[in-house]
Amino acid sequence: MTRYEAPYGRDIAVVAFAQTCHRRRSDELSEVEMLMPVLHQVLEATGLRTGDIGFTCSGSSDYLAGRAFSFTMALDGVGAWPPISESHVEMDGAWALYEAWVKLLTGQADTALVYAYGKSSPGEVRDVLTRQLDPYYAAPLWPDSVALAALQAQALIDEGEAGEPELAGVAARSRRDAAANPHAQLQGEVPRGEYLVRPLRVSDCPPVGDGAAAVILAAGERARELCGRPAWIRGMDHRIEAHALGVRDLTRSPSTRLAAERAGAFRRPVDTAELHAPFTSQEIVLRRSLDLDDRVRVNPSGGALAANPVMAAGLIRIGEAAARIHRGESDRALAHATSGPCLQQNLVAVLEGEADAR
Repeated sequence: MTRYEAPYGRDIAVVAFAQTCHRRRSDELSEVEMLMPVLHQVLEATGLRTGDIGFTCSGSSDYLAGRAFSFTMALDGVGAWPPISESHVEMDGAWALYEAWVKLLTGQADTALVYAYGKSSPGEVRDVLTRQLDPYYAAPLWPDSVALAALQAQALIDEGEAGEPELAGVAARSRRDAAANPHAQLQGEVPRGEYLVRPLRVSDCPPVGDGAAAVILAAGERARELCGRPAWIRGMDHRIEAHALGVRDLTRSPSTRLAAERAGAFRRPVDTAELHAPFTSQEIVLRRSLDLDDRVRVNPSGGALAANPVMAAGLIRIGEAAARIHRGESDRALAHATSGPCLQQNLVAVLEGEADAR
C-alpha cells in the first residue's frame, strides 16, 4: 500500500461523516434531538462507541441559541459521563475540526469526534450575524449579512470580474448539483427571484435553515482499521482579514490564498473543491483566490447555496470532500470554510486518498 510521510509527523484522516437532512424549520426538535441521530450515524459507520473516542470538540453559537453556554446542553447527546476530554469553539465546526486535528497531531489522542449544529429558524439570522461586526462603527448601523454580501457582489461587478449572468450561472449549477444530494434543503432549478439587496437576487443567497453534522478523525493505522479509504488531511490552515470592511478589497481574499498556500493546496492540482460560499459572488472570489479552473469539480454537493446551517456549513464542506474520497470519487480534494462578513475568516484543508486503497 502506498504510504505518505506526514509533514506534521503523524497521519490524521477523516474516517466518517454524517449530516442531517437540512430543513427550513425544525420547531419540534431541540438542538440535542436534532444532533443525536447524526452522532449515532457517524459512530455506527466506524463501529466506535462514545467511550472509544479520545477527544470531542464542537462548534456552535450562543447567539443563535439565545442562551449562554448552550453547547453544554448538546453534550447530553454525546454522553459526558464518565467524564470525557472535551472542548468547544464559538465558531463553525470546521474550526472545531482544526482543534481536534492539532490534538491528534500532538499524540494526546488517537480518535476524535467533531460535531456542529445550528438552528437559524427561531430568529432573524440576518440580524443575529450583525453582532460579528465592529461594535463601535459598523454594528450600530445594523448592516445585515445580505447587505454586506451585496457590497461585495457590486464591487466584483464594478471591477468587471463578474456580472449578474455569471452570478446566475453559479446559482443554477449549484442547485442542479444539489438534486443528487439527499441532504440538501434546496434542490433542482430555482427561479432567480426578486432582488433582496441589489445586485443579489433570492437565488444568489443561501437558504435559512437548521442542521447538524459530525465527523470522526483517526490517526495512522487506527484510521485504516476504521475506514476502507481514509481521507488523509495533508494540510490545514486558517487566516483572517482585517476586521474593518473599509480597509479591505472585497474582490480579493488574500487570507484564503495564504491559508491554501500554508495547507499545501498548490503543490499538486486538486480534482474537487468544496467551497463554503453562501453567496454566488463569494464563489467567484474564492475560485480566483484558489486558482480553480473548469477542470476542478466545485461544490458537487450543491454547497452552501443548497443548505447553509449556520455553524455547521463549513464542517459539512470538509465532510463532503472527505466522503467523495471515501467513495473513490476523488483523489485529492480541497475544502474551505468561512466565518464573518464578506469572507473575513477562512480555513482551507487539503484531503487525499490512498491511490490503491479503493
